[in-house]
Amino acid sequence: MTTHARPRLGLVANWRQFSLLVVVNAFVGGMVGIERTVLPLLAKDEFGIASASATLSFLVAFGLSKAAANLLAGHLSDRIGRKRVLVAGWIAALPVAPMIIWAPSWAWVVAANVLLGLNQGLAWSTTVIMKIDLAGPRRRGLALGLNEAAGYGAVAVAAAVTGALAAAYGPRPAPFVLGIGISVIGLVLSAGFVRETHGHAAEEVRHHAPIESAPSFREIFTHTSWRDPSLSVVSVAGLVNNLNDAMVWGLVPLYLVGEGLSVGRIGIVTALYPASWGVAQLATGAWSDRAGRKPLIVAGLWLQALGIAGLVVASGFAGWLVAALAMGLGTALVYPTLIAAIGDRAHPSWRASAVGVYRLWRDLGYAVGGLLAGIVGDMLGIPAAILVVGGLTAAAGALVAIRMREVAHHS
Repeated sequence: MTTHARPRLGLVANWRQFSLLVVVNAFVGGMVGIERTVLPLLAKDEFGIASASATLSFLVAFGLSKAAANLLAGHLSDRIGRKRVLVAGWIAALPVAPMIIWAPSWAWVVAANVLLGLNQGLAWSTTVIMKIDLAGPRRRGLALGLNEAAGYGAVAVAAAVTGALAAAYGPRPAPFVLGIGISVIGLVLSAGFVRETHGHAAEEVRHHAPIESAPSFREIFTHTSWRDPSLSVVSVAGLVNNLNDAMVWGLVPLYLVGEGLSVGRIGIVTALYPASWGVAQLATGAWSDRAGRKPLIVAGLWLQALGIAGLVVASGFAGWLVAALAMGLGTALVYPTLIAAIGDRAHPSWRASAVGVYRLWRDLGYAVGGLLAGIVGDMLGIPAAILVVGGLTAAAGALVAIRMREVAHHS
């Protein structure tokens, strides 16, 4: 009779699969990065859309789709396994770039972003859950820092490359050809080489304090969303984080082109933000394992707010670069730390579902941000919309400072 060794937890014991998942998430990030510089300009130049609200409709569609996919990914990962959800996410990505390349109207671009939201929600959520499974409790912040660094580093690279391609060859089709290759490679790696990690979560359950019975999904949803003060405020902070990211994605290229900046230089500004975010997460995730989650989240939200305000206050390329850097470093403090805080407080038996609930609220921030920034931008102008989002971000930092309770960390 064959006996199977129990899974071992930890980054060292699982370094091969962990490294592969880092690479896979880089491709997930690259998929969304192809839009960061070019898509708002495409709306203006090729489809003649002048309204900020109409332009940001693609972000509303993306945010709603990704939020729903996050919730589904967490639940399905606990029910049918992580790998199947990951592969489904990559299948959803395959039509995205071709739809944008051949789109006869803006509605096609919006529809492509529904599929992109499914890809990001299913694939990114699953790589997060799988890394939490493999890492175990001791290095959760480091694991998530590595995951988010890979994803947003790739966002930055794709944003810079597509900005350069758009400057040289126009907004279509060259920048989006990259997306075809990204989606195919991501699917091949996920289907052919990634292994299921549900057994690692089950192994962690053996070392965790037992629970009388597993909560229902409805109970997990309400507990994460509002009953637990710390989990609920983490969800609010995540929503505001992606609300301000939506503003940066949708309005900043339009704002900068209105200030006379070239498309190539806009690509550099929009790339520096996720690049600094991505690289700094290599340190901030591990730092939160030692310093605690709450101080980094509060400081990060307030630094984001300063950077957002700096976009309007600053003038000239150098000033906008400094503002983008501040936003990126602030997000690096916040992003992996919020997910790690969810992992700290959720039992391993229902952690994937809790992560899915958090990511539902977080990525609804794209839809809320797209609506808010578009409406305020149309009514009061783009600079006013940027400043309103900065004020909301500062308020979220104050809310975390008041409501979040720190938990003891494993050493």
